Amino acid sequence: MTEYHPAKIEPKWEKKWEEQKLYQIATQQPRNTATKKFYDLVMFPYPSGNLHMGHVRNYAIGDVIARFKRMQGFSVLHPIGWDAFGLPAENAAIKNKSHPADWTAKCINQMTKQLKRLGISYDWSREVTTCKEDYYKWTQWIFLKFLGKELAYQKKAMVNWCPDCQTVLANEQVKEGKCWRCDSPVYEKALKQWFLKITDYAQRLLSDIEKLSGWPEPVKIMQRNWIGKSRGVEIKFGVAPFSSQVLNIYTTRPDTLFGVTYMVLAPEHPMVDKLTKGTKYEKAVQAFKEKVKHETLHEREESSGKEGVFTGAYAINPANNEEIPIWISDYVLMEYGTGAVMAVPAHDQRDFEFAKTHNLPIKVVIKDGNRDALPRACRGVQSQVSDNKAFIDEGIMVNSAQFNGQPSPDGLKNIGDWLVKKGVGTWKTNYKLRDWLISRQRYWGVPIPVIYCDKCGVVPVPEKDLPVKLPKNVRFTGKGSSPLAQVAEFVNTKCPKCRASAKRETDTMDTFICSSWYYYRYTDAQNKTQAFAKEKVDHFMPVDQYIGGIEHAILHLLYSRFFAKFLYDQKLVPTDEPFKNLLTQGMVIKDGAKMSKSKGNVVDPDDIIKKYGADTARLFILFAAPPQKELEWSDKGVEGCFRFLNRVWRLVTQIINCKPQATNPELTKKTHQTIKAVTEDIERFSFNTAIAKMMELTNELSRANDKDPEAIKALLILLSPFAPHITDELWNKLGNKKSIHQEPWISYDPALIKEDELTIVVQVNGRMRDTIKVSATAEKNAVICAAKASEKVKNFTSGKQIVKEIYVPNKLVNLVVK
Repeated sequence: MTEYHPAKIEPKWEKKWEEQKLYQIATQQPRNTATKKFYDLVMFPYPSGNLHMGHVRNYAIGDVIARFKRMQGFSVLHPIGWDAFGLPAENAAIKNKSHPADWTAKCINQMTKQLKRLGISYDWSREVTTCKEDYYKWTQWIFLKFLGKELAYQKKAMVNWCPDCQTVLANEQVKEGKCWRCDSPVYEKALKQWFLKITDYAQRLLSDIEKLSGWPEPVKIMQRNWIGKSRGVEIKFGVAPFSSQVLNIYTTRPDTLFGVTYMVLAPEHPMVDKLTKGTKYEKAVQAFKEKVKHETLHEREESSGKEGVFTGAYAINPANNEEIPIWISDYVLMEYGTGAVMAVPAHDQRDFEFAKTHNLPIKVVIKDGNRDALPRACRGVQSQVSDNKAFIDEGIMVNSAQFNGQPSPDGLKNIGDWLVKKGVGTWKTNYKLRDWLISRQRYWGVPIPVIYCDKCGVVPVPEKDLPVKLPKNVRFTGKGSSPLAQVAEFVNTKCPKCRASAKRETDTMDTFICSSWYYYRYTDAQNKTQAFAKEKVDHFMPVDQYIGGIEHAILHLLYSRFFAKFLYDQKLVPTDEPFKNLLTQGMVIKDGAKMSKSKGNVVDPDDIIKKYGADTARLFILFAAPPQKELEWSDKGVEGCFRFLNRVWRLVTQIINCKPQATNPELTKKTHQTIKAVTEDIERFSFNTAIAKMMELTNELSRANDKDPEAIKALLILLSPFAPHITDELWNKLGNKKSIHQEPWISYDPALIKEDELTIVVQVNGRMRDTIKVSATAEKNAVICAAKASEKVKNFTSGKQIVKEIYVPNKLVNLVVK
């Protein structure tokens, strides 16, 4: 009996699969003419140089699904590619005095080897690389489609500027005031930029979230919040003493209008200079405006709202004609609403804090309907600023003229309608979502296909002239404007319209543009004359299962939905939502923290593969936790999975060349129960419990005196999506000529799985801790009590509070503790 040596058998099978083109969709053998497609997609990686364990988890999950669906008879599209443009390549070029293209190619080569060594069943004939001309030609083509529909435009705007990366960042790329790439502090800068008009699609993006029944609820909530729809009234406030001037404000709380005691403008508001020019307030106002210029958008959004300067001017409240002072503060932004807000300190906490700081009046107009008396700070019209909270809930209106006594929700509508009738208000729907800033002042990105002509203005590059190619002879310093701006032969060109001398745009596109449509290119990756043929994209789209990190909930996933809707409107794609189902996997952590070089807790996949083999790495990453949960790395867990594969090896090699033995009814029953359980577990992505079931079956088969060859073959088929190398090797040793991955998925006989006693998996916080035996007729409460009574489970629940008990009938109990 030979020993199990992963280093010998795994490369052998990887080579065979590649030679046989086993995973190319064109060579997959449909089981019948009615075979359905299944598009299984993992988020493609940025070629950073090496895979990490998070990559391994993502790709192993996708591979199990792909292999399982193929064996079920689906025609599976399971492609891979590279999100290859971006700042790290350019920064590496600056650091290492190399070219970004060379650095990227080197990284792709390394990561390709690693992916193949993991045994991931990609169709490599569909590989796409976003930095290659045959891809970014079509990225530019799509940009021109946006431009032609007036959904791509330029404007000068305050933008987020990263001084280290020397580039503009979209709002979504600023994390807690820092660059999402390099963690440098970000500040605002005025530049003329290119934008995509995603706001034209705001309502559709919001409404169609309801279509996404196969998406996790947290992702949908994040998208709803980011789009941020609100319904309110735009109100005209007069300005004293400028009778011809009007200040428009937008509010979702017109029910508080009678409680406005001051107004706040954004420092950039055009009225600020008009109101203060030549007054004694001008100097202080200008000093404050200068200070705010050095604050980032994030800092202003998170501002406590306590800093501000009085302009010396007053607005007139249209509800009661009261004059209210006009201030400026950093917490009001021109980008949101009208750049002016009415302040109601009694009923808004930030207004309350500002009023307390600057000794401004607080006027109560809504009282708590559940209390007979107002809070101490809210007695009378002019409250004493003595408490620390505004009353922000619904209540009964007071101090609001004819609206007194109305419930505030009624007052909200009635005051809004009253303002409309008076001609000083308009009902409006607003969104927090802002247009997508796509300009980047760097080299390593897609050139924006636009030419500037003194005679003709902004001229799109004709489609026949695409791609606008990145020049190779570029000098990288990491400072100043885009390196493209320094390449005269790139910048200087001819106007396509009048043939006069003209200049090219030197900004490149945000790399999220590339990843917003790549899933379409996979359907027709070799097409040289189209981005994708209509019949190909119609056949494969939408993606049936998309897999990636929840950190992409706003950036990539929202942008991809936007692209899908636009391309659908152009009649280029068949659906307006790109991803039917979404699985967001949790992070891989070690010693309680995310793996990082600085923490010294990184596990190199190559080291694990070298010591234990790719199948062990895959098996552990799938067994250690449910895919949606965080996974705590465990060296002992890896060793345990390696021991399990050794048991499978010994079990199978024991029956080679043995005479067929009589079928064991008990083993047959157990085998069919396992087939059913594993099939159902894979379908719902419970890979950890599926592996646990296979471990149980292996133990049963190992203990049996008579080795059942059919049961062992069934075990290999069940295990093959998880551990593809060892199962193909053992399948071959059993005398089978075809790859195990070409076998149909095994089915169970319902008559054989009836059970008087059930095995229930017991989890604590989603991790398997024990299995228990219960009667098939046991009630839910009895099963949960039995689970709690398990000694192994008590080790993990002792001294902790069980806050939730989850019971999946006949399957598992999950005890949630804290």
